[in-house]
Amino acid sequence: MSTIPTATISRLVTYLRILEQLESQGIKRTSSEHLAEEAQVSAFQVRKDLAYFGRFGTRGAGYTVPTLRRELRRILGLTRSWNVAIIGMGRLGQAIANYPNFDSYDFILKGLFDTDPEKIGQSISGLEVFHPEQLPRLVKEKGIDIGFITVSPEAAQIAADALVQAGIRGILNFAPAVINVPKEIHVEPVDFLAGLKRLSFYIQNPQLKEELA
Repeated sequence: MSTIPTATISRLVTYLRILEQLESQGIKRTSSEHLAEEAQVSAFQVRKDLAYFGRFGTRGAGYTVPTLRRELRRILGLTRSWNVAIIGMGRLGQAIANYPNFDSYDFILKGLFDTDPEKIGQSISGLEVFHPEQLPRLVKEKGIDIGFITVSPEAAQIAADALVQAGIRGILNFAPAVINVPKEIHVEPVDFLAGLKRLSFYIQNPQLKEELA
């Protein structure tokens, strides 16, 4: 398989969400035009994104919603559950841990970690908070696949190093800091301040959004 652009993967997630909404409404068929309208891209872009992974529709008839939804879940690795650990049990870490129906999205919270002695030993969302030095043991015992970093920017690299050394291959980084990891480790940054800055740019320059679309 050729290298898949990161933007394509992001759009697949959007297409999946649209398909899930259509299926919940009892709609059985859709088209690249409808997916494009809902995702705010072109129909050509939808077809190009899907073509990286095979042929899923029928010319003139579009896509069968349940079938395409199932295929996108397979492509995105959502046919299994993924076990998650959170490092940093401040307000953000606790908010994520207490997110309603967390495991209904195929991501199961298995471990909570913090260096604060006052937090260690506490129970949050039914899980005990451990010191990060326990990461290697608990990653192995609980089969943890993904680590969330919700610490301060200054502590983000330390948290990333601990996750990598414990055998974690995927990191969702909520800290507004760039972390360095081996090339085989995938990091997804979640930076709401960067999002706000992009919003301010497009609000100030609305014509550029049209030109870049």
